[in-house]
Amino acid sequence: MSILSIYSGANEIIIYLQFKNKITIPLKLLKLASENDYIEKITPKKHLLDLNLKEIWNYKDLLFLFVRRDFVAVYKQTILGPLWFFIQPIFTTLIFTVVFGRLASIPTDGLPPVLFYMIGITCWNYFAECLIKTSNTFILNSNIFGKVYFPRLVLPISIVISSILKFGIQFVLFISFLIYYYIQGADIQPNIFILLLPFLLLLMAGLGLGFGIFISSLTTKYRDFQFLIAFGVQLFMYATPIVYPLSLAKEKLGSYSWIAVANPMTSIIEAMKYAFLGHGELNWYYLAYSTLFMMVLLFIGVVTFNKVEQTFMDTV
Repeated sequence: MSILSIYSGANEIIIYLQFKNKITIPLKLLKLASENDYIEKITPKKHLLDLNLKEIWNYKDLLFLFVRRDFVAVYKQTILGPLWFFIQPIFTTLIFTVVFGRLASIPTDGLPPVLFYMIGITCWNYFAECLIKTSNTFILNSNIFGKVYFPRLVLPISIVISSILKFGIQFVLFISFLIYYYIQGADIQPNIFILLLPFLLLLMAGLGLGFGIFISSLTTKYRDFQFLIAFGVQLFMYATPIVYPLSLAKEKLGSYSWIAVANPMTSIIEAMKYAFLGHGELNWYYLAYSTLFMMVLLFIGVVTFNKVEQTFMDTV
């Protein structure tokens, strides 16, 4: 056997071997890539604040692929499909109107009960969906995380974005009822503060994401949080002025009214009511508190998520 010739290409080396029987066989060898040949290097995170948020933008295509999956897959094999987006808030509003409006006679600040409950339900549904779905990030996607690398924060962020689409559909339903009652002469006064909608939506998304990824980090080791989150969100809803106005909570709680205000969702729901219905309480101090609460919570959640993702495959 002898070497007949050697060919060197961009990524491979081909050696032509000739045997005594004159048979020539090409032997391909891949070149070892130098450090400069790599497009991206994956290295372990060195400390808790090594967040590398720029990497999420580099995976934006994967992010929107997950968004499409989250939005389409839920109702893919259902009969009514996206109509469930409308059915849920309508039936919940009707039940709240009968139970809390008629039977319990809880006031609604002079607003039509349908509008009062629907705007609160629409906002709460978005917050709750972000929280509940992101809280199961590690548990539900452990099979994906164990096979391929991508920034783990892409998945919870995709849930927040896909939930905005659902919020938008339900919000259009609310606007339809708002226009109807406005034409009927109801005492509603939409005002310039409706421009705060993107900011309020950002606050709800940040709170839902912050709570969700923090709880998701805890559930990798303590599965009890999976059971806690189910009824915890429901209890948290009744601590938010959705079925009752904030004015009533302050009146009944007296010197303990700070408990209602301490809920970061309170100022958001009240601001939405004030902006679109003209009733409620738009307090800039309360909104500033909710904003600060959201930023701190989101920071703690991301840092905790960043720490747990390094070792969660050993505990899931």
